[in-house]
Amino acid sequence: MEIFLYTLSVMYSPGPVNFMGLNAGLTGQFKKTIYFFMGVGCAMLILFMIFGYAGAAIIPQNALHYIALLGACYTFYLAFQMLKADIDINDEATEIQTLSFWNGFWIQTLNPKGILVILPVTTIMYPTAHITGIQIFLVSLLISMGAAGAPCLYSWAGAVLGKKIKNKIWFNRLNKTMAMMLIISGIFMLYDFLKGITLI
Repeated sequence: MEIFLYTLSVMYSPGPVNFMGLNAGLTGQFKKTIYFFMGVGCAMLILFMIFGYAGAAIIPQNALHYIALLGACYTFYLAFQMLKADIDINDEATEIQTLSFWNGFWIQTLNPKGILVILPVTTIMYPTAHITGIQIFLVSLLISMGAAGAPCLYSWAGAVLGKKIKNKIWFNRLNKTMAMMLIISGIFMLYDFLKGITLI
């Protein structure tokens, strides 16, 4: 039970994946973003399989900062895409970029927060709870479904809020705010990279 409480509390806290889900909902992309959520869940499941069966030796602790650097770069790229967008959801000619499966997969795979959730679960909590063999897959699958549900819930909240906002100016301000939050998340990832470099 503590495994699920721990993972859900971390995965449902604000972060780059959830900010992107929220922004998708705000821009009316909730239903079109289902593959993004699936990408997030698949990334988590694959990471859980790798760490659950092979252990933490696959990615040594001192290599996490390089993943943080890649995650920061990808997060900055996505934030830039959001910043340059001019959104008017009442204008059918406005092209809003829909988040894809691969957007979800890569942002979750390169998110150090996701790996830091997985490491204590697979190296400490699984063995303590005597979770082995097929149980690793089943428990990891449930947690990964919860991981996909986090940005989905944020996106739904954004969709509810988005319906109440009709003014294009406010829509673009919210979009820029979400982009700035992504940039802040990227800065934290970049900080993790720089901190890891100084420890080498």
